[in-house]
Amino acid sequence: MAGFDYDLFVIGAGSGGVRASRIAAGHGARVGICEDDLVGGTCVIRGCVPKKLLVYGSHVAEEVEDAAAYGWTIPHPDFSWATLRDNVQKEVMRLNGVYKNLLKGANVELVVGRGRLMDAHTIAVGERTVTADKILLATGARPWRPDIDGADLAIVSDDAFHLPILPKRVIIVGGGYIAVEFAGIFNGLGAEVTMVVRRERVLRGFDEECRQGVQDGMTAKGVAFRTGAQITRLERRAEAITATFADGTSQDADVVMYATGRHPNTTGLGLEKVGVHLDKSGAVAVDEWSRTTVANIYAIGDVTNRLNLTPVAIMEGHCFADTVFGNRPRKPDHRDVPSAVFSQPQLSTVGLGEEQAREIYGNVHVYDARFRPMKYTLSGREQRTFMKLVVDAASDRVVGVHMVGDDAAELIQGIAIAVKAGATKAIFDATVGIHPTAGEEFVTMRTRRPDPAPTAKATE
Repeated sequence: MAGFDYDLFVIGAGSGGVRASRIAAGHGARVGICEDDLVGGTCVIRGCVPKKLLVYGSHVAEEVEDAAAYGWTIPHPDFSWATLRDNVQKEVMRLNGVYKNLLKGANVELVVGRGRLMDAHTIAVGERTVTADKILLATGARPWRPDIDGADLAIVSDDAFHLPILPKRVIIVGGGYIAVEFAGIFNGLGAEVTMVVRRERVLRGFDEECRQGVQDGMTAKGVAFRTGAQITRLERRAEAITATFADGTSQDADVVMYATGRHPNTTGLGLEKVGVHLDKSGAVAVDEWSRTTVANIYAIGDVTNRLNLTPVAIMEGHCFADTVFGNRPRKPDHRDVPSAVFSQPQLSTVGLGEEQAREIYGNVHVYDARFRPMKYTLSGREQRTFMKLVVDAASDRVVGVHMVGDDAAELIQGIAIAVKAGATKAIFDATVGIHPTAGEEFVTMRTRRPDPAPTAKATE
């Protein structure tokens, strides 16, 4: 390895790449990393961190409204989008500095510029060329833009953090977690929001009842839905953007935002030149050790399209560094990874949805709870919480836990430890709850839901 500039060079300084580089350096490797944007990646710069700060800001109007029931007289509040937007960006820049200092403290050299592979051991970064024994691809993913007339009039999630003014009317295209989170943000800040969803419900891939719970909750808060719909054209008309739908109808908005998925960020990396293969989705193909089809080149995070969550990218990066440089071989474990959607209402989950569990285990027991949180009993706000346990009948192991409602992510994070440890329903039942809390419902569910009726077989 002495003949190379670095033992490891990382392309992409997001959360996964930074973690991998720091751990590898801690194991004694000479490490360099390149980035052509702010350090911290999608999550820190234009994703979960600034987005959740906007979510916090969008909750305030409801908090003020509910305060009256608790004896507070608060004048009608004024909101400044510019203040919230700029304060969020200040925090982003602070975190960018924190990440740079983490690299510096670990003796990882940051090279500014976009990296591209020249051969299996050579990387060009701007005008500079460096060599490395091992290379790690950690370039993440980018928003997808539609191929329709007027597509340039739409924004994507990256742009939403920099809007000059808060739009009064917003159309959001898509039904994934980014779409529903921004719908909640804009709605909470006072905009009229319409979601355009090609299917009947949002959040495909999550437990069906949770999907419905989120959509019902959003509808109750004033978000409009156009389901089974598709926009075919956008055009500027005076101060508005007119969206024309496949059925010939149209709707005006101040902002049209596409949140219809993200694609692995592989363009311009020189992967074809060195023989790094992509899978059918366009992601970098890797094995269970995060190795690509080139022996010394690895990849982690969203560019591999395995499980696109920041903590997963961090786990994959740490496992890579321990395996390759720390003499501690370990594979990333993608089972029972908890996740959250900071929609309004919030959704969080760990393990299998009911539908998945029935496919895998056949006989499962389901327990659930539905209630209005204590917080809203005085204010009268009609907001419900839904909780669900999915249990493998044969082993009594809890294989899925789901929640729609306030603080869902905070509660599921703790519950995820029990699921990861293989806790049974009997252990949940033996756990004493904390009263009065929402979380106690997870250990007080005793009544099984009746099993679904058998599905009749189609006649020949």
